[in-house]
Amino acid sequence: MTRALAFGAAALLLAACGTSGDGGDTTAAEGGGADGGGCEVNGEAYPSGPIEYIMPYAAGGGTDVLGRALAQGMSDELGVQVNVVNMPEGSAVVGKTALANAEPDGSTIGSVTVQTMIYPRVGLGNVTKDDLTPISVVSTVPAGVTVRADAPYDSIEELLAYAEENPGELVGSGTGAGGVWDIARAGMLIEAGLPLDTIRWVPSQGAAPALQEVLAGGIDISFASLQENQAMIEEGRVKALAVMADEREEGFPDVPTLTEQGVDFTHSVWRGVGGPAGLPDCVVETLDGAVATTVESQEFIDFMANTNSAITYMDAAETAEFWEEQDQAMAELIDQMGIGTS
Repeated sequence: MTRALAFGAAALLLAACGTSGDGGDTTAAEGGGADGGGCEVNGEAYPSGPIEYIMPYAAGGGTDVLGRALAQGMSDELGVQVNVVNMPEGSAVVGKTALANAEPDGSTIGSVTVQTMIYPRVGLGNVTKDDLTPISVVSTVPAGVTVRADAPYDSIEELLAYAEENPGELVGSGTGAGGVWDIARAGMLIEAGLPLDTIRWVPSQGAAPALQEVLAGGIDISFASLQENQAMIEEGRVKALAVMADEREEGFPDVPTLTEQGVDFTHSVWRGVGGPAGLPDCVVETLDGAVATTVESQEFIDFMANTNSAITYMDAAETAEFWEEQDQAMAELIDQMGIGTS
């Protein structure tokens, strides 16, 4: 059974917790949970020590900020430290590979996003969903189009007209080549009937460094979420031209959608938690329970509301099904865009 709680700019969808995994050297007492009730791994109660939370993206970006808030809540619930370790090198491939290669004993978990379904198809590493264990999905945010405040365009129509007249001059960024925000750029251009190289892509290690490059003039457009660029938008140093959602975001009511501006394309990134493949069922249940309790906490609700973000919680079983759906959807999208490596 699900129940919803509306709060400010965010909506919280809470579902009953499920289990997932492939077994392993573990025993689980009935009722498990975030306190590890009866869960044992390698003969020890779980969790019995600190947990590493691999963050394949740079510090300060939206996924990192969300992960740190989530890790703090999980630490409080589990009674052990959940330590975020940033590994943004190689367009997040280093971090994703480290997570996939970790021992499936619950001592290592990490941030898993839609990019897991994208990267191996565009030549960025070979970690797929099958190398990971689904634990939870926490949030979904749409891509945006953000430019410097003094840019000579104030709408998507003006931006695309300038890009068409000056093909290859404008540069976008926000993640690695072929990453989720690059997919946003490509989808917008294709829907607008423009070649992909009309706006070139320069890889970055995340939304935060990309935005700094926008301010410095090294790139022209950030395709990351508006939430990731919120502080600079509010300070007036950059301006948001569009959000790639079905409707305007509550936290950014003055920013029109692409569709409103004649480009019928939407694109979002979801963020969640996963572990290496083969994570024991009771470990998944314990970790998922900690996530579920965290997203229900007032502290986390307030944090998400303050960042104009929506909590969209899915338990382990729902996450596994969602991963399958997203994997197929991204395969089809990448094929349509002609940017896959196979």
